[in-house]
Amino acid sequence: MRLFPWRKAALLSACLVCTGGFASVEAQAFDFFGLFGSKDNPPAPSPTALPYAVTFDVTGDGKSIERTLQDTSSLYRLRTDAPPDGESLVRRAQADFGPLLDALWGLGYYNATLDFDIGGSTLRIQDNPTAASRAAERFRAQAAVPIQVRVVTGPLFELRDIRVSDARSRRPFTAQELPPRVVKLEPGDPARAADLRAAQARMVDYFRAQSRPLAKGVAIDPVVYHPAQVMDVSYSVDPGPIAPIGSITVSGTQNVDPAVVRSFIYLEPGDPYSPAALADTRKSVGTIQALSSVRIREAETLDEYGRLPIFVDVTERLPRVVGFSARYSTIDGPALHGYWEHRNLFGGAERLRLESDIFLAPRNDGTQIKRIGDLEPSDIGGRFRISFLKPALGGSRNDLLIDGLAERDRTGGDRFGGYTSRLVDGTAFLRHRFSSTFSIQGGLQVQKGQTSDVLGQIDYLVVGTPASLSYDSTDRPLDPTRGMRINASVTPYPEFLGSTVGMTVGEATASAYYSLDEDSRYILAGRVGLGSIVGADLDEIPANFRFFAGGGGSVRGFRYRSIGPTGPFGIVVGGTSLLEASLEARIKVTDTIGVVPFVDAGGAFESSFPDFNDDIRVAAGLGLRYYTAIGPIRLDVAAPLNRRPGDKPVSLYVSIGQAF
Repeated sequence: MRLFPWRKAALLSACLVCTGGFASVEAQAFDFFGLFGSKDNPPAPSPTALPYAVTFDVTGDGKSIERTLQDTSSLYRLRTDAPPDGESLVRRAQADFGPLLDALWGLGYYNATLDFDIGGSTLRIQDNPTAASRAAERFRAQAAVPIQVRVVTGPLFELRDIRVSDARSRRPFTAQELPPRVVKLEPGDPARAADLRAAQARMVDYFRAQSRPLAKGVAIDPVVYHPAQVMDVSYSVDPGPIAPIGSITVSGTQNVDPAVVRSFIYLEPGDPYSPAALADTRKSVGTIQALSSVRIREAETLDEYGRLPIFVDVTERLPRVVGFSARYSTIDGPALHGYWEHRNLFGGAERLRLESDIFLAPRNDGTQIKRIGDLEPSDIGGRFRISFLKPALGGSRNDLLIDGLAERDRTGGDRFGGYTSRLVDGTAFLRHRFSSTFSIQGGLQVQKGQTSDVLGQIDYLVVGTPASLSYDSTDRPLDPTRGMRINASVTPYPEFLGSTVGMTVGEATASAYYSLDEDSRYILAGRVGLGSIVGADLDEIPANFRFFAGGGGSVRGFRYRSIGPTGPFGIVVGGTSLLEASLEARIKVTDTIGVVPFVDAGGAFESSFPDFNDDIRVAAGLGLRYYTAIGPIRLDVAAPLNRRPGDKPVSLYVSIGQAF
């Protein structure tokens, strides 16, 4: 039989309810964490009101749908708000018949039956409510009225015939025009409303990805045959015409030059339309610090040339910001960080940032700080940085970056020793952005400083011409779920430019993220880091240029910069090459809680290229993540697997964002 129009609407609108059914399985599975709350107790008996308690009795194929029914039921949601009398209580129950049946049909149970047991009196959809009202009144001022929602789901209906037609020509799409892998519906699948709507959304998304921006789903026509317990469904989809990108309009700027915003839009009129390209545009424009939000709108009709106009609406941030943070790890110690920033200094989204760090520098002379009175001025390390960014020079995709740094640092401690460094550094770069994911930059660097360790003291001046590239296709900066990041740089410091140490320093880091499911609840993440210095001997290279491994951003579980070649007295002096690797499995237990088992490995080597004959230090651990709107709060516990004398058995790290 054909579904009545009102029932068809109920079926299609039930997809949201159906989605809630899937969420309920997770909530029940992990309710022992106490994260999902518990059922509220009904109000105390009263002469002026009728409190009640609701339970659900579900029999049949759908025993796991109780949470969906609870979310749908007004009677259940209002259980802490007692009605004044039995008549009001029964009306509340009667109002649930339609929504609950809609939810059951949306889940594929079209032969389901439903009634209420109110204080021992049965209430069906066609019953007179008087008896149930009287039964409820008998509990006044004595106890909460017991109400049982009794559901017999019956069999789960299946799909039988699935047809998808072009809304204009009314002919079915061929497999070449619309591959079956897009529809993902087959005879025998459950006839759930959510699955039907998801299939329609996939079809529209597929056509839009084929440069058809006006694709839309026109209709879903389900027909339910109750005796056969099956459903036939017909789709009508309008793919729309193929159209390129049309004019691109920027609006919403008040104090920021629109040309700057336009330089971060890599689309041009005439380019093929692509939803992915629009998403990349939103992400790219969102990197402008002077903006707080970016919205991409598409025109509803094509222009006179058959192209689709695009509108980029932005809003601006307050130009000035001050920030402060603190961190602590059992190995790296405490640190404070503060900054001041102007995001639109001259009206072209210029960013001026002043930031400073103060930290407790570990001693490397064998002594320890055991009390406040032991603290000396030399135990405090710090750095001050000033940076300036001028984006979109002349409206182009070239940016000017200038940085200045003054630093006093000391690393090491315990038996691992370390070094002390003092330096001032200035760099100027030009960066060219090829796309939202790929850029290169080059410039000039001058650094003057002094380092001292067990190999001796080095006073140096280096003048270099750094060049680097950056590729980032990840979806989130602090919590990526897919994509890749690659950063590579090479900096020659030739003597003919005035360097006292002639050397070339190269570094590269790559990380990749792979989601095992559509909801990104299970993610594999990996990172590899490499480094090399050529052109100078180890004892000629300033200690702050040498490579060390270990610490929260390297090999967790080992002290910061404690892994590398050793010098006199077994003190770690760093190497001229580096190799690091990390592997994590990021698992979401709930929407806000996650666990992350991980393995880190790495080492620094005396040779200019990694020597696998030397020891590679390995650590393993388990992390806990609390997911917030700005990013995950990270707590990692790591243990070295090949400990050395002096290594701690367990180390703790706390910060915001993933480890990499």
